[in-house]
Amino acid sequence: MSAIVVERLCKTFGEVRAVDDVSFSVEAGEIFALLGPNGAGKTTTLEILEGYRDRTAGTVRVLGVDPAKGGRRHRERIGVVLQSAGFEEEFTVRELVSLQQRLFPRHYGVDEVIDLVGLADKRTARVKGLSGGQRRRLDLALGVVGAPDLLFLDEPTTGFDPGARHRAWTLVEGLRHAGTTILLTTHYIEEAERLADRLAVMRSGRLIALGRPDELGVGDSGAAPASVVRCRVPAGVSISGLPLLSETPSVANGWLQLVTASPVRDLHELTGWAVRRGLDLACLTVRRPNLEDVYLRLVGEQADVH
Repeated sequence: MSAIVVERLCKTFGEVRAVDDVSFSVEAGEIFALLGPNGAGKTTTLEILEGYRDRTAGTVRVLGVDPAKGGRRHRERIGVVLQSAGFEEEFTVRELVSLQQRLFPRHYGVDEVIDLVGLADKRTARVKGLSGGQRRRLDLALGVVGAPDLLFLDEPTTGFDPGARHRAWTLVEGLRHAGTTILLTTHYIEEAERLADRLAVMRSGRLIALGRPDELGVGDSGAAPASVVRCRVPAGVSISGLPLLSETPSVANGWLQLVTASPVRDLHELTGWAVRRGLDLACLTVRRPNLEDVYLRLVGEQADVH
């Protein structure tokens, strides 16, 4: 069952097509990530799904309802963590979370949520005294206290230190295990790789890739993307003295680097050649491309990656 269905979604601002013919679906209980550089259309897409922004064209269903027409009962099933939000500065953390909790017929405990987001020692602190990262944790607490069926997270861990980020990931994973569907945008590739069951990559308003993290970068033929073989070049060996490999390696500053779609074959050729000549291939490594490698290849070197 799909919690979100998006078909040929478009949003224009004057001459600019911020979202351009985008289609995807999110299954119930899934964590789905939207990736892309700044200006790709991620936040605009989320705002349309949340019901905060009108669309120019296309069809959108969120929990079976058009979000542009969803009423109170529909909104009571949804949690939202915006990219940035304002707070009443004189409230304490507990007062704000308690106020938010009362808006929802189904909810988690106030102190339970405050503890989960790592604000236990700031429970009675006023918002005006919180740091940027602590305010972001408060954003997260306000988004989840209503025990939503569907949670939208727009850059949820921006400003978090590494420890806080990992605690937030554990919280998100716990919500998914409890049955919450989660749609998040993030610039942290490690975050998407850790959390997402599936993800989509946007660039200039268009969807350019869609699938599981381990599927992105796999070509139409089913072949995996190229791997990188690196080692120190043995003393006295030039590139002309190397064995015949599937691709021509590069040699620079004493290092050999081979980008290959046949790493097993090429590694066998290279190590066999070295053994027959009694040579040592110092610092030999083989690295498969990770999600960040694939992402950068899809969106270009100017991508805003953390």
